[in-house]
Parts: sequence; C-alpha cells; structure tokens
Amino acid sequence: MRNAIHQTGLGWVAAGVLAVLAGGCKPAPHPVEPPVSAASAAISYPAEDYREQSRGRPGGTLKVSVAADTGTLDLHAISHTNAQWLGRLIYDNLVYLDAKGEPSPWLAKSWTISPDGKTYTFHLRDDVTFSDGSRFNAEAVRLNLEHMRDPATKSPLAAAYIEPYADGRVIDEFTFEARLREPYTPFLDVLAQSWLAMISPKQIRENPRLIGEAPAGSGPFVVERYTRQQGIRLVRRDDYHWSPPVIGHEGPAYLDRIELEFVPEALIRYTSLASGQYDFTIDAPAQNAAAIRADASLVIQSRVRKGIPTRAITFNVTREPFTDVRVRKAFALAVDREGIAQIMGFGEFKPKTDYLAATTRYYDPSFQDALKYDVPAADRLLDEAGWTARDGAGYRVKDGRRLSAEILAAESATPGALTVAMQSDVKKIGFDLVIVQLPAAQLTDRRNAGAYQALSGGVWHTNTPDALYILHHSRAITTPKLIGQNTSRLQDADLDDMLAQARQTVDPAVLSDLYSRAQRRLTELVPSVPVYENLPIIAYRRDVRGVVFDTSHNTPVFTTVWLDRENP
Repeated sequence: MRNAIHQTGLGWVAAGVLAVLAGGCKPAPHPVEPPVSAASAAISYPAEDYREQSRGRPGGTLKVSVAADTGTLDLHAISHTNAQWLGRLIYDNLVYLDAKGEPSPWLAKSWTISPDGKTYTFHLRDDVTFSDGSRFNAEAVRLNLEHMRDPATKSPLAAAYIEPYADGRVIDEFTFEARLREPYTPFLDVLAQSWLAMISPKQIRENPRLIGEAPAGSGPFVVERYTRQQGIRLVRRDDYHWSPPVIGHEGPAYLDRIELEFVPEALIRYTSLASGQYDFTIDAPAQNAAAIRADASLVIQSRVRKGIPTRAITFNVTREPFTDVRVRKAFALAVDREGIAQIMGFGEFKPKTDYLAATTRYYDPSFQDALKYDVPAADRLLDEAGWTARDGAGYRVKDGRRLSAEILAAESATPGALTVAMQSDVKKIGFDLVIVQLPAAQLTDRRNAGAYQALSGGVWHTNTPDALYILHHSRAITTPKLIGQNTSRLQDADLDDMLAQARQTVDPAVLSDLYSRAQRRLTELVPSVPVYENLPIIAYRRDVRGVVFDTSHNTPVFTTVWLDRENP
C-alpha cells in the first residue's frame, strides 16, 4: 500500500461486546458518546453534511480525476484508500453509520444481539437485487462473509475486520445469524465500511475472478468499463431505491454517468479542474488549495478521517537503537510538525502529536502536546541515554557506534518529502537517519519478517477507536499465520490490557477512561511519530451540487450529486 493508504495495505482489527436489542424491532443500541466539552480539541462536522438537503435534477455526466488506481474492484481483496468512496458507487453494505457515528439500517433493516455479545441476528430488506439480477438475501450475506475470509481472496483488511466471526446460519431467506467466537463491539461499525460491501452471490459462486474487473454490486451505479491505470466508466442503475436512510435520498442517483480517470500528476489534476476538463477531483493538490479557494468557479473541502493520523516513521522497538524509549521520544520531540505540515500541506494540514484522530469517538485531547517539538528536551534525553559524544560530522556516538538507523521506504524516483524533512530535523540532534528505498515486494517481505529498524510514514483509517488495537496490540504483530498492523512490534502488557478491556464493554464512561489511558500510554511508549491528521482534500466545480459525505469515511457520496449547468 502507498503511504497515503492503510500503511502497507494489510489489515488487522479488534473485538468487543454490544447490548441486547429489546423487542427485536429496531437496530441494536450502540454505546452513546459522552458529550464533548467546549474546550476539547475533538473535531466534528454538522449533521447536514451527511444528508441530502434538497432534491436535485437528473441527468448529465460527471467527469472525475483521481490520483491512483485501486488495481481491482474486488474491495474484499484490497485496503486501498479509494475503496472508501468507490465502494459507495458500486456496492451497498449491511449497515451505515448515522451522523453521530452510531450504526443504523441499510441492507439490514434491524438486528438483535445476544446477551453474551456473540450472536448477531440481521433482518434484511427483501427488495434488493444485484446488477446481474441475483437477489440480496441471507445466503448472499453468508457467501460474502466467506468470500472475505477465503484464503483465495487474499484479503488484507476485510478478513481481519471480521476475524472474530466463527460462522453464519441462514434462518430464513431474509434473516441471517452471525456467530462470533468472542464479543466484538466494533462488529457493526466495521460492517459499515466499504471494504466489507456486499457482492453478488452469483458472481462469488460462479466467477469470483470477474469481480476485480466487472463487479456485480447492488449499488447506485454499474461498472460499464474498467481499464487499469486509465479509468472507470459507470452508468446509473435506474431501479436503485435502497440508499441508506441516513442520507435522505430516495430513488436512483441523479447522474446518468460518471467517468473516472486516473491522473497521477497533481498539477494536471488542478489545471484540468480549473479549465473545466473535469468537474471533480478526489485528490485536490494541497499546493494549489489557495488558488482553488480564490477561484469563484471552484469549491474545495477537506475533512479529517477517523482512526490513526499520518505517521512520519514507525520504529521497530525490538531493534537498536529504538529499543530505548528515550531515543524514540527524543526522535519524536525533534520532529518539527508545524514545519512539515507547511512543507507537505501548504497550510492545509493539521499538525498532530498524539495517536488518535480528533474525529474519532473517545479521542482525548489531553495529550496533544506530549510530543510537541522541543529540541532541547530531545538533546537532554539522548544525553541521558548515553549518546553524549559527537563525531566529526556532528552525529552522536556511543561505544564507538554512531546514533544511526535505516528507514525503509517504497522505491521512487526521489525519497518522499516527508521522510527527507524528518531526516533533516533529527540531524539537528545528532541522529543519522538513512533512507533506504526498496521495491514493493522486498519492502513487504522485510516488513513481514520484522527485518527493519524503522518504516516510512503511513496512515490507518477505520471508523472506530479500535484503531488503537489495530496498530498497537501485541496480537496484531505479524506472524507466519497473521499479517498484522503492529509494525512497531510493540508488546506492552498495560496497553494490551486496556485495549482488550475496551473490546468487552459498552459502558461509555468505562470506554472513555480505557481509551484515554491507552492514548496516554502511547505517548509514553512512542512506537511511532504522528505528524498530521489524515486529511484528504477534494475540489469540484461550483455547478456540481448535492455533495454529501459518507459517515464512515468522510469521503463524498455521489448518489446525491447532480449538475446545475444552468446556474454555474
């Protein structure tokens, strides 16, 4: 996976427990968020951002530029960032989050949960079909869950998100029972994410290889043509009428067609949008944000994704010199996040020094300055750790060894600007950071083997605070049987206990306390260096109307988009 995508494209998640739904006629209750104080640095967005405000005008073709191809349209088989918005075009999910982040109906009308939190019974819509004519029903749900965890799918994310799922039972055509090995609080949350969308059961049974090129989903658009590294052509499905109630849209999408083209060059994405060649760009370049804002014909929006903020570096805490927490903390204190955010984001990015995105439930801003830029403090920590001498080049030495480490990065024409900026920052405290670029296959092999001192930056977006488990619990360390996301290889009993307990309770006060303590503990352990929020930027022409945002991913939903060519 690219740096702008889930770390290395390999997933892992957590577990928990939910309360019982009384009566079985409404969706199961979800933990209620405690109120956020006015002084909190937590970030939220208005409820109307997630709901259609007025009816639009049908017709037209939307031309969209996108930086990168996903490589496949089988979303069970990838963890690519673009799957988040692409999934809402082609597929639907069992559940959807409401504007407050609580699970709400979609293809599942309601559900009940057993007292022990291990059995979920879903009551499904009976009027949904896939684009190949097959029906959505309980057997379709069963087949999709099996497809996610089928070794042949090679799922880097969906399989891990349903890891506690043991088996399923078709009770009747539109009632499905999912049985878990252990209570798993985030189960409904993760089922709302695009990577766990529903695919045609006929296609899964008869031709699963075709999913990657010509998928049969139940979504508002159908793939007409997909040409790798070039683009995707989609056409409206006229009989679609089962959008999630949360977005307030009835009937089919407004647009006749959507033409997506992959345009890796940032400047071209901007100039072609400004000239009207495209109507919309998913990946608006930060360096052109000011120009976009100054252009009366354009609109720009950016929103912080839930989960884990962008990391500049992840330390392997089992390899020298990062076995010493003083070295890790000194490194983190030496990174000028404000400067890097300016270099990388041209004023658009939000600097970050703690370990959970500010949009995520139970984010605690109390620790937002724990790793704030402080070169004198970094120098003191390295002195304390015994790195007091300097060589002729100004780097610290101890016992005849230079304070040095290699950071592995994906091969490219030039090293990433983020890594280079960080390399310059830590040189000021006498740390020699050596950038080693490797082909993707070699990088993956070394990552999985733990054969590295540090890895270059990445992000991890998921729609629950369980993101902390995904990246930091010891059970998430890669083994011969598991590809996990704990690439720092951190093993801390206290942190493990906090995150495990968080998987076993629905009490908001207890969850708030556990996640707060976990966030504090991470600023003490420093397994990585957060630098700024995961903040994608989109831009579109002003005659594009009806843009609403997905509640799980904070990416645009195109079902409600329409073109107002008469009033640009």
